[in-house]
Amino acid sequence: QLQLVESGGGLVQPGGSLRLSCTASGFSLEYYDIGWFRQAPGKEREGVSCISSRDSAIVYGSAAKGRFTISRDNAKNTVYLQMNSLKSEDTAVYYCAAQTKSGSVYQREGTLTLEELDYDYWGQGTQVTVSS
Repeated sequence: QLQLVESGGGLVQPGGSLRLSCTASGFSLEYYDIGWFRQAPGKEREGVSCISSRDSAIVYGSAAKGRFTISRDNAKNTVYLQMNSLKSEDTAVYYCAAQTKSGSVYQREGTLTLEELDYDYWGQGTQVTVSS
């Protein structure tokens, strides 16, 4: 059974750090572009970051630039999201997702995507709460 499982969420004080993990079972993440998304209460889901399979090219959404770092460890079948200098507005459920059936937008068009419709396989999410 194919699964993406996020972990590493929790409660952290403003200014703190968390590292989220996205681990796959049933397939190898190394062949797919992987994105991180988040959804805060009452808001639409937004793209946080994406890393490509081919050359580990990376893109960040505006909220993540300068504070978050995406990386992948193919040996562990895991993609990470290191989040530093966390703010209360980072509170959300964080999801990872893979471009599987539709293939890589990056390889077709040369542009990394943070559009959720381009991703067809999703994890269940992990809650991140930033509060004092």
